Amino acid sequence: MAAPIPKDGKQSDPRYQLFTTVYTTCFSPCGRYLVAGNNFGKIAVYSLSSALSPDATEENKAPLYIYRAHDGPIYSFSSTDTFLISAGTRDVLGWKWKDLIAREPKVAWVLAIPRGDGFESPETNALALSNTSNGTQTLYAGCGDNNIYGWELDTGTCVMTMKGHSDFVHCLATKNSGNELVSGSEDGSVRIWDPRCPEEHVQMFEPSKHDVCSRPKLGPWISCVAADPSDDWIVCGGGPALSLWHTRSLSTVAATFPTPDACQFRALFNEDVLLSGGSQPSVMHWDLNGAQTAKVPVSPPCVYDIQINAASDQNQVMVVAGSSYKIDVCTNYHYKAFSLTF
Repeated sequence: MAAPIPKDGKQSDPRYQLFTTVYTTCFSPCGRYLVAGNNFGKIAVYSLSSALSPDATEENKAPLYIYRAHDGPIYSFSSTDTFLISAGTRDVLGWKWKDLIAREPKVAWVLAIPRGDGFESPETNALALSNTSNGTQTLYAGCGDNNIYGWELDTGTCVMTMKGHSDFVHCLATKNSGNELVSGSEDGSVRIWDPRCPEEHVQMFEPSKHDVCSRPKLGPWISCVAADPSDDWIVCGGGPALSLWHTRSLSTVAATFPTPDACQFRALFNEDVLLSGGSQPSVMHWDLNGAQTAKVPVSPPCVYDIQINAASDQNQVMVVAGSSYKIDVCTNYHYKAFSLTF
C-alpha cells in the first residue's frame, strides 16, 4: 500500500496532486485575484491578470504562493470588501485581502464555533454573508452539529443560533436582500429562515417527498441551494433531483433538471441561466424550464464549486473546482480555456 500523503507534501508530488480536492474558491473584491482552499487546509493565491494575459505561460497559471490556513479541510469561503473568510474544521478565520495580495497572510480575527456538548467545535460546511440596508454585515455558518450560527462582523459577536435541522447542514444561501436565509441539510429538508426571528424556520419543504424529485437509491440529502436575484426562485439538489421551486408555492415543484445518475453539489443562477455541477466531470447549463442548453467538460471528476467573477469587467471568468488539483478557467462559460494548478 502506498504511503499516505502528508499534509505538507510538495505540490509537484504526483501523489499529492492525486489526492488534492479543492472545495471552495473566491475572487478578490478587485477581481484581479483568485484564492482556492483545499482538503489539506491550504489556501492558494493566484493572479488572474497574469493567467489571462495573452502571453501567459504555465508559470503564470501556478499560485503566486500557498500557505497553511487550517489544520483540516477548508470547505467554504466568503468575502467582504476587506476580508477573506475561510471555514472548515474548527474556527472561522478572517484574513485581510491587502495582506494576502502583499503575500503576508496572517489571521486578522477568529470566530469560534460553539462546542455545545462535544469536546471539539463542529466543522463548518457552508458560509453565507448578509449585507443589510443599514450597513450591518452578518456572517452565517452552517455546521456539522445541525445548527446555523450568525455573527455580527463588526463586533465578532455570535448573535443567533438557528436550530431545526436534525442532521448536519450542507449549504446556505441568502435571499430577499439578505433578510432571509435558505439552508439545506443531510436530513433532506430545505428551510427558509428570517434572522429577525431565528428561533424557528418560516418555511420548509422536502424535495425527496415529491415523486418527480425522489431518487431513493441516492438518498434525501440536500447538498446545494441557491436563490435567484429576483427572490422568486429557489433551486436545490443532492440526493433528490436538482429542482426549481417558486417561493410562493413551495408545495409544488416548478421544474426539474435531469441528471439521472449524478448528484449536484453546486448550483447558481447567472442571469436567466442556471449552472450546476456535481458527481460528473462537467458543468451543466439549464434554462428555467428544465431544458439543458450546454454541457461543459471540466477537469475535476466531481465538481464542488463554481464561481463567476462578476465584479470584474476585465477578468470576468467562470472557475470550476473539485476533486482535482486543477482549477478550470472558462472565459465565456461554455468551454474550458485553461487550468490553474494547485
